[in-house]
This record gives sequence, C-alpha cells and structure tokens, in this order.
Amino acid sequence: MTGIDLLIRAPRAVVGGRETAASVLVADGRIVGIEALDAEVDAAQVVELADDEVLLPGLVDTHVHVNEPGRTEWEGFASATRAAAAGGVTTIIDMPLNSIPPTTTVAALDEKRAVARGQAWVDVGFWGGAVPGNLPDLRPLHEAGVFGFKCFLLHSGVDEFPHLSGAELHDALAEAKTFDGLVIVHAEDAGTIDSAPPAEGRRYAGFLGSRPKEAEERAITQVVDAARETGARAHILHLSDADALPLISQARADGVQLSVETCPHYLTLEAEEIPDGATQFKCCPPIREHDNRDRLWKGLADGTIATIVSDHSPSTAELKLLDVGDFGQAWGGIAGLQLGLPAIWTEARERGHSLVDVVRWMGENTADQVGLSDRGRIAVGAQADLVVFAPEESFTVDVAALHHKNPVCAYTGRTLTGTVRTTWLHGIPVDTDDEPRGRLLTRGEA
Repeated sequence: MTGIDLLIRAPRAVVGGRETAASVLVADGRIVGIEALDAEVDAAQVVELADDEVLLPGLVDTHVHVNEPGRTEWEGFASATRAAAAGGVTTIIDMPLNSIPPTTTVAALDEKRAVARGQAWVDVGFWGGAVPGNLPDLRPLHEAGVFGFKCFLLHSGVDEFPHLSGAELHDALAEAKTFDGLVIVHAEDAGTIDSAPPAEGRRYAGFLGSRPKEAEERAITQVVDAARETGARAHILHLSDADALPLISQARADGVQLSVETCPHYLTLEAEEIPDGATQFKCCPPIREHDNRDRLWKGLADGTIATIVSDHSPSTAELKLLDVGDFGQAWGGIAGLQLGLPAIWTEARERGHSLVDVVRWMGENTADQVGLSDRGRIAVGAQADLVVFAPEESFTVDVAALHHKNPVCAYTGRTLTGTVRTTWLHGIPVDTDDEPRGRLLTRGEA
C-alpha cells in the first residue's frame, strides 16, 4: 500500500474482539488497513510497540462534567481534555449542567461550543438538558447536534438545572420519541430520599443511609414505565444499586428500549473501606458495599450493564470541605477522568476479565451508545484514535501529578496497574505542550 502516514507494529493489539498481533496502517487520520505484524508496508512513519505494550483504541467517555463556562474554577475544557488524553480517552461527551448557563437551549449550546473551541486536546461532544419548561427546546437542540438529553428526578445539586416531575419525564420521553432522541436519567427518587435520615456529619455510614437503594429502584421503575408507555429510548446513568439489575433485565426482555451504565468508583471502591470524614468519596448515588460491587461486576459480565463511564464530577477542594469532613454539606462528585482505565483494569484483571472486555465496556459500547461507530475500536475506516497501554506497569496515584484542575481524588495513594504511554488523536500523538487538535462533535457524524 502507498500513501500511509503511520504504521504501528503491535505484537499485542485489541482488534475485532480479540487480542492479536497486528500492523495498523493510518492515512489522513483514519485506519486504512490492518495487516500481519511483519507485513511489508511503505509508511512515512513506523512505530514499533515494545513487548510489554498493548495497542488499544482510544476510549469514549460519555459522562463528563467539564463545568465551563460559569464554573471553570472547578474544571474546564483545557484541563479536562488533557486529563482525558493522559488516561487514554480520546472522545468525551460533556454534561449539560454545572456550567452556567446549562445546555438547555441552542443559545447555551452555542455559548459552550464557542468556549470549548480551540481548547480541546481530544474530541468533544455535548449532551443537552431536559428541565421544566424547555420541552420546545428539545427538538432544536437535537437538530443542533446534541447527543441526547439529561434530566434529574430529584434536585440536581445546582438550582439552575431543576429536576423533572413524573409527568414532565413522560412528556420529555414522548417528545424525544418523535425524533428518536435519547433521554438519559439521574434515577433517584426524591420522595424516598426525603424520607430517609438526612446526611449529617462525618460518618460515611450515615451518608450511605441517606441515599438508600430503594431510591434508585423506584426511580428506575418510573423511567421504565414512562419509556414503555412512550416507546422512547431511555438510559440510566451511573447505576450504583445492583438490586436494580433484575428489573432492568426484565424491562429489556419486555421490549423497553433501556440501557444502563456504571462507573469505575462503584466497581473498584466499597463503602466498608471509606473512612469517616473522607468527603472525596462522596457522590450521588453513593458508593455501596462490597457485595453490591461484586454483583455490579456480574451485571457487566452478563451484559445487563453495557458501559462504564467516569461521571467525572469535580469541584474545588474548598467545596469538598476536607478539613471538616461533613458529608451533608460537602459537594458530591468523583474526579476520575484520567484514572478510569487503570482503575478498571486493576480490578478487571483480578476478576478474570481481559483488555478485550475493558475496551468493549469503555470504548466500543460507549461509542455505539451515542452513534459514534467510527471510534472506540481498531477497525478499517475508524478514526485513528489509539492508545499505547502497558498493562503490567503499576503506579501509585499522586493527585499532584494529574491533569485535573483541582487536587481532590478518591484514588489518591492507591496502587493501580496499567499505564498509558502514548495517545494518538486522528493519527497524531497528543502533545499537551503543542496546540490542541480536538474537534467539536455533532450527533450523526460517524
């Protein structure tokens, strides 16, 4: 073949649902061929991977709170996308809240895109939001290229992004059905949480008791019923409650168009190990017990859960109240965008899973969920977004070494296995000392 910009020879690569030796050929930012390891190819640049390295596709993280504009001191497109690239993530989809304004109108979307332009070291897409009163905005947002619509069934944590009632959820799903849109739901039931003991003080057990499993199950039941009635597509965000898996499986067996994700912190951390006062571990829904974590892994293994995403939800250290340790008052959210791949791989390998599984959960399936079928895989025609990963190399998490804007991390001091050595975006290595080359994506581009 001629006209090849880059040839990567990988003794180990995740290709076509298996790990194999391969030569990956890249031209004009796309994969144009996959050949034998020793194939004779004339290429402008040849890269040969070491024996301890595996070539992976760039991962796709569909749940990231960038927070810019409006709360850029929490994060921002420059810092978030640097962290993504360092963690082997080459595409992120930004959530519509915690920025000001929230992405609930086309004007707000345009403002966010204008701020992001020229700051992205990886490709960035955008979710829209469904809030009370913006039903007429959903179709225009869809036509402007958002990947779907996020809503809450209880207070979101920020007043400018109010939650939907049951009737409003039904209406949003019915409207989305008219253009085959996707509604993604923070599924916790407000009434159940209001009836639970309040989260007060330093005890993690007290915080866990304030967000009972029943809140997730009741809210998911509400989503299932509304999706069943409208025929719309719905997605459950950041599932932490393994008890909800049977009702999700049954809904799908009944023909309801329902998908579900979970997050690295629910799969690698457990309530029993969280010290009192350690508000860096606070998130909603909460990190639950060891047995619950085991059953979430079973849900991944049997396909009930198809995707793992970061739910990167950072804030300033001051908002975490680390000096006070009050779980009732501290901001809730885990900052983990840069560490998702090694955190999941560290746990997955101990449970007998392979890098093929990890790529499926964090790359291929996440890409397919949002219609970006040209990424999250090493295949002819796919974007040449690639990662050199050393799966046996361990490191201890130093929060000061991360690209996240604020030095707050639930993984600080943990030893993780697997390091990202190189990330290619569009066939070119990401160099955060150079100009950013990430693109702003619209739905339907792949």
